[in-house]
Amino acid sequence: MQDYRSNRERTEKTKAALIAAARALFVEKGYAETSTPEIVAAAGITRGALYHHFEDKRALFRAVVREEALAVTAAIEAATPDRLSAVDALIAGSNAYLDAMRVGGRTRLLLIEGPTVLGYLDMKQLDEETTALSLQHGLEAALNLDHASNIPADALADILSAAFDRAALAVDAGGNADRYRAAIAHLIKHIAG
Repeated sequence: MQDYRSNRERTEKTKAALIAAARALFVEKGYAETSTPEIVAAAGITRGALYHHFEDKRALFRAVVREEALAVTAAIEAATPDRLSAVDALIAGSNAYLDAMRVGGRTRLLLIEGPTVLGYLDMKQLDEETTALSLQHGLEAALNLDHASNIPADALADILSAAFDRAALAVDAGGNADRYRAAIAHLIKHIAG
C-alpha cells in the first residue's frame, strides 16, 4: 500500500510541477511562444515525464486552464452561501468572479489564450464543468424559471457570462472594478426585477 501511495504522490507532485511551470510560462510568454523544453526545464522534470502525464503541450495547457477555472469556481462558491437570496447570490457570485479573475495572468489564460488554443467548444465544456451550471441554476432560482418557461435559462446564462467576461477583461486592462461591479449588480437586479 505504501508503494501505491508513494507512486500516486509522485505522480501528483510531477503533474503539479508541470502545471505550475507551464502556467508561469504561458502567462509570461503566451502559449505559442512557450516550448515544451522550457516547461520541463522550469519544472525540473524530464521531457519523457511530461509526455507520460500529458499527451502534448495542448493537453498540458488544458490542464492549466482547468485549474484556473476550478479556482474561480471555488471563489464563487465560497462567496455564495446558501443563506443568501438568489439575487444576492448572483451579485455576490459576480463580484467573486471579478475578484478571482484579478489573479495575475488568469484573464489571459481563461479569456484570451484559452479560447484561441482550445477553441470555443472545449472552453464551453470546461465552463460547463465548472461555473456555467451554477450561474444557470442561480438565474433559474432568481427568475423563478422552470422547464415550462419560455425564457431559456441556459441562453440567458451564456449571455450574462459573456457580460462577466467582458467586465473581467475591462478590469484587467485597467478599468475601475467598482464601476463594473455596480453595473453588473444593476443588470442582475433589472433582470430579476
